Amino acid sequence: MVKRSKRYQEASKLIDRSKSYEAEEAVALLKDTAKANFDETVEAAFRLGVDPKKADQQIRGAMVLPHGTGKTQRVLVFAKGDKATEAENAGADYVGEQDLINSINQGWFDFDVVVATPDMMAEVGKLGRVLGPKGLMPNPKTGTVTFDIEKAVNEIKAGKVEYRVDKSANIHVPLGKISFDNSKLVENFEAIADTLAKAKPQASKGVYMRNASITSTMGPGIRVDVSPYRG
Repeated sequence: MVKRSKRYQEASKLIDRSKSYEAEEAVALLKDTAKANFDETVEAAFRLGVDPKKADQQIRGAMVLPHGTGKTQRVLVFAKGDKATEAENAGADYVGEQDLINSINQGWFDFDVVVATPDMMAEVGKLGRVLGPKGLMPNPKTGTVTFDIEKAVNEIKAGKVEYRVDKSANIHVPLGKISFDNSKLVENFEAIADTLAKAKPQASKGVYMRNASITSTMGPGIRVDVSPYRG
């Protein structure tokens, strides 16, 4: 049995576990239960009615949160020639080719997101065994394999997040920081919920968006009523 801190237990007493709160109410409650002495990250978790084992029920993509994540992402871009210059001008933190591939193979991972032009993927693909397990492999579905480098870098810097259903049919997405205004956290949550609702696979049967919750880094989860987002 997991032993919870006294602070966590006190925060849990404020939450009605049998209730699903409206998004505005859930965020307000989240602020009351977040008592850590640092700016906690807020995350949303969605339970979906899909079978992740089936290829036609896989859900994966990316979106730009209306108010960002509150975190500055370090972007690495694999590109050459004019596209490398484009990446530098767009504000990418690291831009290169084989030099960066060599650094990564030697254990360097001081970056958060990797973008690559399609013509670099033959070489970047060789990093799959090291980037894949860390969730850093570029992928066309999330817009990180593209020739439109400026757009990709700008979106990531503006608060682009990736989402992917796990083997338990859950999706976890950051919402921002506990210091965000309530309205910004609510709008970020609603944007994610709307995006996931539109991503419903045709093969999904029954209730698609089953439930959701929000939580801060050190706080308890709070269930959110998802009925407004079921369509």
